[in-house]
Amino acid sequence: MKSAVRSVSALALSLTVLLGASLSVRADEADAKRILKGMSDYLVAQKAIAFEYDATLEIVTEDAQILALASSGTVVLNRPNRIRATHVGGFANVEMFFDGNTLTVLGKNLNVYAQAAAPGTIAQLIDDLTVKHNKPLPASDVLLSNPYDALMSDVYDIKDLGSGVVGGVECDHLAFRAKEVDWQIWIAQGQRPYPCRYAIASKTIAGEPQYIVQTRNWRTGDQVAATDFSFKNNTKAEKVDLQSVASPDDLPGHFVTGESK
Repeated sequence: MKSAVRSVSALALSLTVLLGASLSVRADEADAKRILKGMSDYLVAQKAIAFEYDATLEIVTEDAQILALASSGTVVLNRPNRIRATHVGGFANVEMFFDGNTLTVLGKNLNVYAQAAAPGTIAQLIDDLTVKHNKPLPASDVLLSNPYDALMSDVYDIKDLGSGVVGGVECDHLAFRAKEVDWQIWIAQGQRPYPCRYAIASKTIAGEPQYIVQTRNWRTGDQVAATDFSFKNNTKAEKVDLQSVASPDDLPGHFVTGESK
């Protein structure tokens, strides 16, 4: 009898949650666009930005089990052409330096580094990292010179899901659908609309795994400590080819990549 009561109570709670969620969803496309554009404009207006992040990369095995690889890192940037980022996971410890002319990637676990000429802006560097070097920077869309246009590319469905709380910060929760991905973003409410959480689900891979980045300790302007964006080889690291240094989305050696659906 007690078991039956618990089951009915659980079912009632589930129905309440589902009905409540359905009633609270505000599919206000114009409002969602306004919130996202506000975040984009705010980020672009900041000359100096620093934050920390935790990332989760989901992997789907051939027997449909979803595994989550966790990592953390930091990002510091000075517009238009300075950035320094770290990424630490269970199998990679990488630091990236960009001083406006040269990209340096340091593999701390192996004590090796690689360099490439990359004169230009942060946006150009992000494009080179993704297209030319296959080493994308986590959540780099929000660091571009026009995040709104980059994020809205190919979007055909938009939902404003109301409020959510991420790391104790009340956020606007928005959901978007595009041809190859579904993605959600949680944007801090108030005068500093920075991205607190960004989740991307791939629709081209069976199981639709997600890549999730949750940020914390956002600082801008004078809150950002002075940073040296040039690389100094203090550990006498060996210079290698850029492809020999791990990138944030590299997998452990015992993982074998299969085909997308």
